[in-house]
Amino acid sequence: MDWYMMNCELLATCSALGYLEGDVYHREPDCLESVKDLIRYLRHEDETRDVRQQLGAAQILQNDLLPILVQYPQDKVLFDAVVRLMVNLTQPALLCFGKVPPDATSRHHFLQVLSYLQAYKEAFASEKVFGVLSEKLYDVLQLDWEQRQEEDTLLIERILLLVRNVLHVPPDPMEEQGVDGDASVHDRVLWALHISGMDDLLKFLASAQAEQQWALHVLEIISLMFRDQSPEELAALGQGQAAAEHGEDTRELETLRQRELAEKRARALQRPSRHSRFGGSYVLQGLKAIGDRDVVFHKGLHNLKSYSHDLGKETRRVPRRRRAAPEAEPPRRSARNVRLFLCHFCQDFLEGCYNRLMLLVKDQLVREKAQQHDETYYLWATAFFMAFNRRRGFRPELVSETVGVRAFHFIEQNLTTYYEMALMDKKEAATWARRMHLALKAYQELLRTVEEMDRSPEQAVRDSSQVIKSNIFYLMEYRELFLALFRKFDETKQPRSFLRDLVETAHLFLRMLERFCRGRASLVVQSKRVRRKKKPRAPASLAPQPPSTEELEELWAGLAPQLQACLQGEVTLPEDMVPFDAASETPVEEQRTDALLRIQGCLRDAQAPQALRLLRSARDVWPEGDVFGPPDAGPLEETRLLREILFAPLPRHVPPEAEEPEEEEEEDEEEEEETVQVSEKEFNFLDYLKRFACAPVVRALVLLLRGYARNSPRTNHCAARLLHRLARDLRMEALLFQLSLFALFHRLLSDPAAGAHQELVALAKFILGKFFALAATNKKAFVELLFWKSPAAVREMTEGYSSLREGEGAGRSRVPPWTSQEEQELRELYWKYKEVEGEDVIAAILAHLPAPGRTRRQVVKQLVRLGLASSAKDFPRERKGTGLVLWTQEQEEELARLFEEFRSSEDVLGNVMKHLTARRSRARVVEKLLGLGLVSERKELYKKRRRKGHSPGPGVVGTPAVPAQDSSAEDGDSEEEEEEEEEAEEGPMEEHWAPEEGAGQVHRLHQEGLAGPLRWLENCLRRTAGDREEDGVSHPVPLVPLSEENEDAMEDRRFRALLRQLGLRPPANEQESFWRIPAALTPQQLRRAAASIAHRGPDPPEAPQGLLEPPRCPQDPDPAEQLPAGLGSDSESEEPVPVPSPVQPGTKRRRELDSEDEDDGSSGAEPAPAAPRSQEDEEEDLQPLGRRKRIRLVEEEEEEEDD
Repeated sequence: MDWYMMNCELLATCSALGYLEGDVYHREPDCLESVKDLIRYLRHEDETRDVRQQLGAAQILQNDLLPILVQYPQDKVLFDAVVRLMVNLTQPALLCFGKVPPDATSRHHFLQVLSYLQAYKEAFASEKVFGVLSEKLYDVLQLDWEQRQEEDTLLIERILLLVRNVLHVPPDPMEEQGVDGDASVHDRVLWALHISGMDDLLKFLASAQAEQQWALHVLEIISLMFRDQSPEELAALGQGQAAAEHGEDTRELETLRQRELAEKRARALQRPSRHSRFGGSYVLQGLKAIGDRDVVFHKGLHNLKSYSHDLGKETRRVPRRRRAAPEAEPPRRSARNVRLFLCHFCQDFLEGCYNRLMLLVKDQLVREKAQQHDETYYLWATAFFMAFNRRRGFRPELVSETVGVRAFHFIEQNLTTYYEMALMDKKEAATWARRMHLALKAYQELLRTVEEMDRSPEQAVRDSSQVIKSNIFYLMEYRELFLALFRKFDETKQPRSFLRDLVETAHLFLRMLERFCRGRASLVVQSKRVRRKKKPRAPASLAPQPPSTEELEELWAGLAPQLQACLQGEVTLPEDMVPFDAASETPVEEQRTDALLRIQGCLRDAQAPQALRLLRSARDVWPEGDVFGPPDAGPLEETRLLREILFAPLPRHVPPEAEEPEEEEEEDEEEEEETVQVSEKEFNFLDYLKRFACAPVVRALVLLLRGYARNSPRTNHCAARLLHRLARDLRMEALLFQLSLFALFHRLLSDPAAGAHQELVALAKFILGKFFALAATNKKAFVELLFWKSPAAVREMTEGYSSLREGEGAGRSRVPPWTSQEEQELRELYWKYKEVEGEDVIAAILAHLPAPGRTRRQVVKQLVRLGLASSAKDFPRERKGTGLVLWTQEQEEELARLFEEFRSSEDVLGNVMKHLTARRSRARVVEKLLGLGLVSERKELYKKRRRKGHSPGPGVVGTPAVPAQDSSAEDGDSEEEEEEEEEAEEGPMEEHWAPEEGAGQVHRLHQEGLAGPLRWLENCLRRTAGDREEDGVSHPVPLVPLSEENEDAMEDRRFRALLRQLGLRPPANEQESFWRIPAALTPQQLRRAAASIAHRGPDPPEAPQGLLEPPRCPQDPDPAEQLPAGLGSDSESEEPVPVPSPVQPGTKRRRELDSEDEDDGSSGAEPAPAAPRSQEDEEEDLQPLGRRKRIRLVEEEEEEEDD
């Protein structure tokens, strides 16, 4: 799109602003309305920022807005609107797009907006514009706070934002290619700002008591003003620095001239004085060509050193992820008048504003009143102005606010936060690295200021410095900071300037710490040690002793008044006491006994209202046999029942002990608790310096020294001094025996300008001398050059490879060597147990090895090393569980015998699985029984119905309040549970679901006036099916009733029964309020269910016998995976119960109501059952008790309908 072809509405609006005739701008009558229209257009621009680009291409700001601002400042309304529009037009491109776009099209729009911003900045380099803004800001600031209106406060903020936006625009590298000392666009803007008096207003805002709210705005503007400046150069300005600058430039030119002369001299020596037409051909002996012959060189001998096999090859492209991080823009030298103005501004700011402004900013940061990442301006100001003060006469009272232990702590805290975020947030690691660089420079400047305080002539200042150093050297966090930064340095994320500042700061810290320790006989520092110990396992719960009869009588005497008050209605009974859980796998008869136990527990805990509510709720659930009293029981009857339950010796369930897991599993599952032990110890500087003797530190120093020619003399000194400490002070010269460092030394020693780097040259000669002295005795030293070394490897290299005793250095983690006798015993044991079937060879070898302490991995590696095995894959670990798939003849005979033995029992399948020697899943046992012909269909394995009148079950004999075991509802429930299990075994839902099965229930709901909710449910199912086909991902979708009619239907029992038949899931816990369409239902199943709801039949068929069960969720773990002990799986079963995986966030808006812990199966642990359960039982078992009052059985509803 051509942005110069403006939109017609925009063109008409811009034309209505006015026109410029010479230097006079004539505004139109609709000028104000046009400005407001432009603001409105900008508010509704698209993601390409089309309106902004069209206005930038038309140069509206340069040709219209700025002339209006300059010529009509007295029109307050128009002035405010124009400033508001310019703030919007000049906002940074990063703020418009959020980040630098990765795709080419969006990046083009980004760069286009940036080019328009650079044109705006050049237009703002006008004294008239800043003069008008300064006068307007001055007039508003003259008003007292009680006289200021809201419009005045907004105008101050918009003027500050406009100045910030203009200064924030980056320079155009293609346009500004001048040398140092030339006036750039940024310099011209700063000079216009200075001439207009805006800098004085900024200093007033920073120091005035009534203008505290603008502290962060002012600090941000000041940081942008000094963006390209160096505090050292500004501080030296006006102190004879002209000669110093001239001398520095002269030294640089002299270095370049020496290098050029040396190269000319070398070329002159290489070329013969007489020209020869025949260059000659030479054979380079020992250097092979492509074939087996030596290389033939067809050029002169003076070109021999530059020969390489890579000549003529295309340079290999470095992948983007491996490229070095780009450097920030280097500071440039501005025009001298601009630097003088900035130098005076720094002096005035330090004397009158710095301490107060930094106090206000830090207070806002600590109280979290600022915006995110505003602390970076605080860090920049700390580093810049403290460096300026240190170089400009050093007056510690001017920076007292940012000198102290609290300042060290604040900067160290932010530096640690940035460091951790750079490790976690990989995508934004470069951004976090820039923030970390700011914090590191502030930390470095704090250390330099403290070091400068040591040289102060005032005793009080020196004492303050000693106090600060004693605090920072005492705490371990400050000492460990540099080690962590060295070890995690990544040149692809952090620029080389960060490494330069890190090396200089570490050198400064070590020097200060060494001097601090040198003047003391001993130094005590804090030491923190993290101890990790495994939490002791809770002992097995013991059954509590039942109370005596006297204690129960006394308890009943106290409960009687409470019960009387509850029965008379004086005390409100709780509503959340539910005695039955339809989602639990526990059989109905056991839940009935559990209800009795819960009532008894409430009574013994003196909770009479809860006990009475449980009794009445249980009576509604189990009305058969008057176990919990007759339906019309009165207060006397309920009192008698509660007394009998209180005194009844009901059996208490003692949870069985969990099976002991394997040793490895136990190590994984045991929780560890971390405790930080803080202690004090005597500090040894050499021990601390040894922490730096590691490969990451040496690698970082070598990387920095590769650019020694571009580094400053101080940077090279700091890096060389750190290497000298490691090599000379610690006597670890071998730590620097590395090929990349030697290549650097070779380049340095052959450099014609090596005379300017005498310290590095001396270090190189010292290290090379030590290496060749060692190579004379250790022939492996040349091979060791290929590897970075640790202190243990250094000791082995210098003292001998067997010098480390057991438990020292690297030998601590090494495997003890195998003796010839142990190898012979290993061979014998391997051949002995190799042919034994059904036994783990490695486990047998470990059990019979005479030498203890060997691990499985060590034995496997030694077998591979001896050639007895090809790889470690020959000895796979034994999988947890039995892994049985095929049935042996003995197992088939055992199954047939058990089937004949329990054929007449009530639960044939359950009894058979309890007595099987090899534990199998229910599905495998049923399949084998069908395959052997012992049963003809699965229904023969269902639990048999028992008739009324049977004796009470075990554990409740002789208890007057114990009900009979059987009822029609329980029979139906048990049969339907079996049918649900069989459906889960047989296959997915769509093989069993027929639309006609639920027609009877749907017909009855239509007759009751629920046609609207049924249509709503049908639409939800169809819409969810369509979404799942479109997205290709299934997520649980909540059914949110938005109308009153649908809400009433969701409370109807028959409607909820239909939802269960369709496979929908009720709320799982207290955090869920709606039924949900499970993720396991496929679009085909959802459409068939919707079709069954829409089915209209005059003669409704019978109600379905079993509930519809959804298939296993595809996101569930594979059945072959094993669950840890205690999650409801059988540790020996072939197919453990799958645990649903957490729900992934949905992509549709209607899915935002999904609960994050919807399918989370870790809410509780139950003892392992004797046989695996069906998928739906397992999922429903995960529902907590808090929502069980919303669940009802379908059988209970059908019985009420029959009544």
